[in-house]
Order: sequence, then structure tokens, then C-alpha cells
Amino acid sequence: MTWSFPVPPLDPNELDPVHRLAVYRLAVEAMRLAQEDAAAARGDALLVESAGQLVRAAGSIAANIAEGFSRGGTADRRRFFEYALGSARESMVWYEAVRPAELEERLARLTSIRRLLLTMIRTARASAAKDRRSFGR
Repeated sequence: MTWSFPVPPLDPNELDPVHRLAVYRLAVEAMRLAQEDAAAARGDALLVESAGQLVRAAGSIAANIAEGFSRGGTADRRRFFEYALGSARESMVWYEAVRPAELEERLARLTSIRRLLLTMIRTARASAAKDRRSFGR
């Protein structure tokens, strides 16, 4: 399994700064792919519920990154990035249930997202610790 995944290019016409985050662009692409995979899986009555869960979990990754990016405080930002990490892990579980033909590629993309989020969470934790030391808390 590949441990990194190519990041979709930044659209020069996009004005929202959250799009500068590679992890956000990867998450949006993962959400779109999950929708396609779920649509294909919905033909199997046994997979309908799993496909719906996959779409919700994958969509939650990008949504939580966007919400965390919009937060002013480091602790709030980190919490939403942690929610996004949980959703990425949940998406991997639902992909194991749905098992599309591109399973390995989908899991590799989610692994890249997880690794980027873990780095962002560690950075936010270090920043919060530094702020506490600076203010004598």
C-alpha cells in the first residue's frame, strides 16, 4: 500500500483560504469518490446501509477540516481536526464493508489524509503548550 497520495491541484480561482490546505483538497476528493463508490454499492441490497455510512463519514472529514480551519482558538481547531481524523478512520472501516474495486487506492488516500491530520494535530498541541508556557498557565 502506498503511504502518500497525490494532492489535487489548488484552483487559482478559489478564494476560500481553506482550499490552500492539501488535506482539505484530499478530503473533498475522497468525499466525491465515496459518493461514487456508494452509488455503485447501492445496487446490492446488503450494502445500502454501509454505503450511506461511508458517504456520511467521508463527507465529515472535509466538513470538520473546514470548521476547524475557521476556528480562532488552537484548542478548538485541534478538536475539529481530531473529529476529522476519527471520520477518516471510520471511512476506512466502511470501505472495508463496501469493498469497491478501487479499495486499495481509497485506503491509500485516507491514509494520506490521516497522516496529514496527525501532523496538524501534533502542531496544534505543541502550539497550545507553547502558549500556556508563554502565559504562565
